[in-house]
Amino acid sequence: MIIILMGVSGSGKTTIGKLLADTLQWEFSDADAFHSPENVEKMRRGIPLSEADRMPWLQDLQAAIKNWLQENKNVVLACSALKDSYRQFLLLDSDGFANAKGDRIKLVYLKGSYELIQRRLQERSNHYMSEKLLNSQFYTLEEPLHTISMDVAQPPQVIVQNIRTALAI
Repeated sequence: MIIILMGVSGSGKTTIGKLLADTLQWEFSDADAFHSPENVEKMRRGIPLSEADRMPWLQDLQAAIKNWLQENKNVVLACSALKDSYRQFLLLDSDGFANAKGDRIKLVYLKGSYELIQRRLQERSNHYMSEKLLNSQFYTLEEPLHTISMDVAQPPQVIVQNIRTALAI
């Protein structure tokens, strides 16, 4: 199974993802590691990524998901996946067909208020994602309608337990 934790920067994708992966003894992967150095530099400077910037990143993520499924790996993936089109793309195979193993991919939305996320970003250090991009993150965000949603105001351990309960794992 692959669990994709999605949400805006500062929603806790990496923190929750690592904790969830540890409790399940699964692999953890962060979609940030798939960004090109050019994308990272743009974000560091507070410049939102364009669709053209994102496409190679999404393609690399799609290929990784396909490989994990083929290898029967259990992976927790922290990935913003802010738009529905991005989420749908990640669920396609590299030939553009709906992934036959889509039931093995679960999406969990880490949802938080603008104020909470802004406070977290202001307190965070050593991360390239600037709080200057928070407005564009919330502007770009298309909240998923039919998925598991978690309130990120809760403690990480509670969120992890709630995810495990919701997914029966």
